[in-house]
Amino acid sequence: MPSTSLARFSLNSLHAFAAAARHLSFTRAADELCVTQAAVSQQIKALEAQLGKPLFLRTARGLQLSDEGTRLAPAVQQAFAQLDAALAQFESSAPRERLTVAVVGTYLHGHLLARLPDFEARHPHIELRLQTHNNKVDLATETLDAAIRFGDGAWRSVEALPLQAAPLSPLCAPSIAARLRAPADLRGQVLLRSYRAQDWPAWAQAAGCPALVARGPQFDSSVLMVQAAVQGAGVALAPPALFTRELASGALAQPFEATVDVGRYWLTRSLTRESGPAWAAFRDWLVGRPRSDAGPMSARDFNDPTADAR
Repeated sequence: MPSTSLARFSLNSLHAFAAAARHLSFTRAADELCVTQAAVSQQIKALEAQLGKPLFLRTARGLQLSDEGTRLAPAVQQAFAQLDAALAQFESSAPRERLTVAVVGTYLHGHLLARLPDFEARHPHIELRLQTHNNKVDLATETLDAAIRFGDGAWRSVEALPLQAAPLSPLCAPSIAARLRAPADLRGQVLLRSYRAQDWPAWAQAAGCPALVARGPQFDSSVLMVQAAVQGAGVALAPPALFTRELASGALAQPFEATVDVGRYWLTRSLTRESGPAWAAFRDWLVGRPRSDAGPMSARDFNDPTADAR
């Protein structure tokens, strides 16, 4: 049996893979590593040849991780983040600053989790503490520095920075999707529910089909609801953009193109609490800062189309 020792593999190849997996782009990985796109491609091909497995798939949705790549990426990215953090200790003896952030589970699953090693590598002196929530969080009373939540951004005494739009669409197991020819066919299916009762009626209106009444199990987490859909328990209504891995692997199907926009994800903090350098670093890493720090930003600062509707 051939050895699987780390010594067999090039650190350059592993580094290229970690960056490409994080960005899902060879070009952006090349920019991060200050090399050419061709160099990144060659390193990935060499690593795939050694493993005997493809690590990426080219799909209509763009570059995606294969099943093998999905299993390997977190370990490789974490290893490089830990190495960077260990080396950073020799560069500075500054104490670590703690930042506690509550995150809605869907955004953590579909976007943030895979990017955490990059934040740790860039900010080794920030101790990031994450708590999941079901979109019900009170920044004024809880011991939180920030929260990522879903909604329209109109929270009282809160600075809300728009992160990602999240149009909803039905998602289900491929075996169920094969039976769905038109949106009206959903009337014969178990429709899984979140706590937002208006979502299914809103999607039905957007899809131009008769009103849909969801009487299936109710979940306080879209991640759990989609996992139930993967198991064949019914049809979930969730953002496809945050379940790309499940869709790319074939575990999940999106039977209809129609989507409905009922909100987006926001990075928020209470304006009644003083912010520190750790908050600024996390904010800049996650959303950037498109203007000077003259004051809190709102949806209007980002030309968000929902701003005028509130």
